[in-house]
This record gives sequence, structure tokens and C-alpha cells, in this order.
Amino acid sequence: MPQSTLRLIAVPALITLAVTLLRLIGELQGWSRVWFNPAPGGPLAPVGIVWLVFVFGAYFAVKLVRSGEGPASPGRTAGLALLAFAVFMVGSIATVVLKLDFFGRLVASIVLSGLTLLIPARSWPALFRTLLAYGYAARVPVALTMAFAMAGNWGTHYDAGPPDLPPTLGVAAKYVWIGLAPQLVIWIAFTIQAGMIAGGIAAALVSRRAAVASV
Repeated sequence: MPQSTLRLIAVPALITLAVTLLRLIGELQGWSRVWFNPAPGGPLAPVGIVWLVFVFGAYFAVKLVRSGEGPASPGRTAGLALLAFAVFMVGSIATVVLKLDFFGRLVASIVLSGLTLLIPARSWPALFRTLLAYGYAARVPVALTMAFAMAGNWGTHYDAGPPDLPPTLGVAAKYVWIGLAPQLVIWIAFTIQAGMIAGGIAAALVSRRAAVASV
């Protein structure tokens, strides 16, 4: 029986929101920087929603396979998603090699994200739709948090800009460039690519286990 997308993402979306709020509180309260990194981008902070993409990508995949909405080829799904991520990374490296300025790199990243997220789409449409919905459910709250953080200058990674952010940008322009656009385009593409890599692997494992059990 086909899974309802909203029902499928409801609990993962709530868990993701809880992690977002926990991280915000941790940074505002000055908790350990090891766990709650307030630096621009908050790189490698254990408490963050980026890691959940892999967990829920696999979770969605298993649920879809068991409801009869599995992919024609799990390997193709994971492979195309990995290709999409590789193309994005190569393009991102190229923007650095070409020495594009802040705006040039960001525009290039947005365009690359929009193009590469479509690469794995047809390999497993049900998982693609689910991850797209989950991506927005996860990232819209972050985008809203960033709006308040930047307006209030909270000193968290939600309002911290990269080193080359033009100092003349006003709050609204800063939000559009490093808040709204990345959250609603770049991070959505990452969610789909990473989620489909994890999902393809999970689907392959589930299918293999089912095949062994039927022997």
C-alpha cells in the first residue's frame, strides 16, 4: 500500500525540529563548542540536523520498499545520487579555482544545486518526493530561525557569515544570500542527494535480506 508522504515524514520532521531547537539553545547558552559549534556554518557539530539526512534517508527507503514502492534498482539510485553530489563538489571546487567572489560562488552553488538534485530523481521517484518534502520540513524552520538570529545578532552559527561576506550588506540582503537561498535550495539538494545515497544502500540491504529469507 502506498505511503502517504506527509504521514511518512511527520515524526522525522518533528525530531529534526527538536534537534534544531536544541542546537539553538545550546549555542545561545554557550554550551560546549565541541557539540554546539557557533562558528560560521557550524562545521562538524555533532548536534545538528545534517547527520539526520542519512538516517532518515535510509528510514524512508525501508518504509517505501516494504509498502511496495521500492526502486527498480537500488544501486542505480545510490549511484546517480553519488554522481550528483560529485558533480556539485567538482563545480564548487571549480568556483574556488576560478577565484570567483562571494556572490559568484554562491550563485554558482545555487545553480549547481538546482541542476544536480534532478540527476537521481527518476531512479526512485517515491523516495525523491519524500526527501523533497522532508527537506523543506527540516529547512524552513532553520530559515526562520536564521531570520530572527540575524535581526537580533544572536552570535550563533545561524547568524554568523563567512569570512568573505561583504561588510556592506544589510541584514535583509545578508539573510537572502546566506540564509534563505542556501536553506531552500542548496541544503534541499544535499538532503536529496545524501538521502538517496543512504536510501539506495538501505533498499539494497532490505531486498537482499528478503531474497535470502525466501530461499
